[in-house]
Amino acid sequence: MSNKSDLRKARKAIRQQDREARQRAIEEREAFEGLQVDPETEYYEEVAERSPGDTNIVKWGFDLHPQVTFASAGFLIVFLSLTLIFQDGAERFFQDTLAFIGDNFGWFYILSANIFLVSIVFFGFSRFGRIRLGGQDAKPEFSNFAWYAMLISAGMGIGLMFWSVAEPIYHYQGPAPFFGGEPNTPEAADAAMVTTFYHWGLHPWGIYALVSLALAFFTFNRGLPLTMRSVFYPILGDRIYGFWGNLIDTVAVIATLFGLASSLGFGVKQVSAGMNFLFGTSDTTGFQVILIVVITGMATLSVVAGLDGGVKRLSQVNLNLGALFLAFVLIVGPTVFIIGTFLESTGSYVQALPSLSTWTESLSGTSWQNGWTVFYWGWWISWAPFVGMFIARVSKGRSIREFVIGVVLVPSLLSFLWMSTFGGAALKTQIDGTRDVAAAVNDNVATALFDLLEAFPLTALTSFVGIVLVISFFVTSSDSGSLVVDHLTSGGKLESPVPQRVFWAIMEGAVAAILLLGGGLLALQSAAVASGALFAVVLLVSIYSMRRGFGEELEIIELEERLAAEQNESEVSP
Repeated sequence: MSNKSDLRKARKAIRQQDREARQRAIEEREAFEGLQVDPETEYYEEVAERSPGDTNIVKWGFDLHPQVTFASAGFLIVFLSLTLIFQDGAERFFQDTLAFIGDNFGWFYILSANIFLVSIVFFGFSRFGRIRLGGQDAKPEFSNFAWYAMLISAGMGIGLMFWSVAEPIYHYQGPAPFFGGEPNTPEAADAAMVTTFYHWGLHPWGIYALVSLALAFFTFNRGLPLTMRSVFYPILGDRIYGFWGNLIDTVAVIATLFGLASSLGFGVKQVSAGMNFLFGTSDTTGFQVILIVVITGMATLSVVAGLDGGVKRLSQVNLNLGALFLAFVLIVGPTVFIIGTFLESTGSYVQALPSLSTWTESLSGTSWQNGWTVFYWGWWISWAPFVGMFIARVSKGRSIREFVIGVVLVPSLLSFLWMSTFGGAALKTQIDGTRDVAAAVNDNVATALFDLLEAFPLTALTSFVGIVLVISFFVTSSDSGSLVVDHLTSGGKLESPVPQRVFWAIMEGAVAAILLLGGGLLALQSAAVASGALFAVVLLVSIYSMRRGFGEELEIIELEERLAAEQNESEVSP
């Protein structure tokens, strides 16, 4: 008994020491500015001979990697100019583009998303799961609360606000062909929630986790710059500093900007609709462009404040305010129905996931997925470089297993809870006839949340809180995105000038505004889907590169453990 008691005490002491070490690492780290990171190790010999941004052009307050910056900026300027010049034909072009990609490459998105999810689960729960980002002795630099707050805010904050009411109602009125059945029935309600969970659950967070894990590992464990090109070092070697590396980073920049533009466009449409509801302001495209300008200005101030002063604080405000918003609807809304919906829909989602995730509409001959699943997968993939780089930067010290649980499972469950609360409340009010939320969704999808809030007390206050949340998510997304794009276009340089960060923050707002003018939501969807296709290819190749890198790391860890064990044995032997 004494031996067991001593063993328990020893384990408890070790856990306490680890908690204290983690707390000290959080309290004693230097403040972040942007995404700057100075890797402590230089695993590859060629890395020691190069430094991030060593071929940059430094002039007029900018510090630019010429190939990546001029290629991505040039493409964007040409694309946006044509969109403005040919506004009359732009909407038709975007519609045809979305249909063409969905009809011919929808299967590719669906297959790729499954591969990404399976790969990240394998990395997390195989023997590679014990690898720690930054080395086996590294400690996390943020508390779990701050970490989760930044994951949610950067990952899909605006989208959750925009679609949490609208999407379940859409699918309730017209279930996906996969489920069949009649609309506006209990079966349709169940199918609506499962479909929504599918689009906002494990698959998108699996995509984010794959990108962020790759970036974090090759930065913190291999001493490479925090850019997408670094992920391919096991395949390309020092050629990552040449044409192929430049191409990879250019694709990442374009995908990031279009993915951001989609989210910012959705966000500003919801802010505009909310202000029209509360204050009677205009809800036109012109007013939405003005809002983009104003909120982008706020994001620019946050960019200048840096990661600790800007994104971290805003993310924590987002999470606290969002939790209060969620609790209000959960308490004053149909509480029992919402809890039951969360449990039942989660179970139905788990049951349907294997077949739903491989459904491609080939046998049914329908095209429902083009506007939903294909769009979402393209959107998440195009958003992944931005979210992935941001998550990587704040995830040092986490084991791969801890990382996968924290980035895939926890945010998915939180998304399910959010969708069940707002989507479930909307379905209940629709079923009971309390409010015709479906009519609001069909009339203007951006007003769906505010129409639902009219069914509860304190409508004006809660609607105002909703607007504030969307704006705050807008600012954190734009802020984080500009830091990421700035990092990519500076060759991963540790310090980039403030004017350069401001330039990319303004460029993000410009892309969203011009796409709204040139085709509205359809333009935003098309841009996200098209840019996601290119980056999906990049991600598929990266899986092999990650597997090689993790294998090398595990060999080093096991060798060090054997040497340590041999040394201990020699010390205790007579």
